[in-house]
Amino acid sequence: MIVKTKKYQLLPKDFIKAGLWTIAKEQWWYIAFPFVFGCIAFILPEDKWWFIIPAILAPILYALFWYIQFYGATKMEQGKMMFEKMSYEIDSRQLLIKLNERQGSPVKWDMFKKVYKRKNDFLFIMGRGQFLLLPYKIFTSDNDLRFLDTILNRKELLQK
Repeated sequence: MIVKTKKYQLLPKDFIKAGLWTIAKEQWWYIAFPFVFGCIAFILPEDKWWFIIPAILAPILYALFWYIQFYGATKMEQGKMMFEKMSYEIDSRQLLIKLNERQGSPVKWDMFKKVYKRKNDFLFIMGRGQFLLLPYKIFTSDNDLRFLDTILNRKELLQK
C-alpha cells in the first residue's frame, strides 16, 4: 500500500517552532544544569549574584542561539526548497518527497533517527536541525494515518 498525501507547504514559523521543540526535547539538560547552578546561590551566605546571573543568562542565550539558527535557515537560498508546496508518498520502503509529478526525492527509513507523533503532526527527525513535519491534515483518510503508524512501529522509529 502506498499513502499519497495532499500538497503541503511548510511555513517558516512552523519550521522554527518544530526546530526549537526538537532541541528542547533532545537537550533538556542544558536548561536543568543552569537551574541547579542557580539553586546553589540559595545555599551560599553571600555573593549570590555570581550564581544567579549565569543561571538565568545561559538558557536564554542557548535558546536564542538556536532560534537564530532556525530563522537563518528559513532565509537562506539553499533552504528555499523546504518551504515549497510538496506532496509525499509513503510506503514500507521509503518516504518519497515530491515537488511535482516528475521531480522527487526518496528518503529511506534508515535515514530517520526517530519520529515523534505529536498532537497535530508527525515530526521525522534526521539529525539536529534536520527534520520533516507532516501534519495530520495532509493525509486523505484515517486509514492512511494508521498505516503510517504501523510502518513507524515496525521500523521502531515512533516516539511518544
